[in-house]
Amino acid sequence: MKLINIGFGNMVSAERIIAIVSPESAPIKRVISDARDKNILIDATYGRRTRAVIIADNGCIILSAIQPETVAGRLTGKNDTELGDVSNG
Repeated sequence: MKLINIGFGNMVSAERIIAIVSPESAPIKRVISDARDKNILIDATYGRRTRAVIIADNGCIILSAIQPETVAGRLTGKNDTELGDVSNG
């Protein structure tokens, strides 16, 4: 089992991750709110700004204070400098 560091020493199983998204859109904000209401939200931000929302295959929603690109880079095994700007392809 491969574990991915999502910040502050918190780890998530790589096999359980379905998506890593930005928390800025209204639909994702609704997903976070619904997860909080259903008690399936895991807040791993330590009070900092949420920068990545990780959706797990069991329905849990995980909040992280690191950028989605950073989490994705850790998932694929690339370091942050190798990623560059993912939005430019």
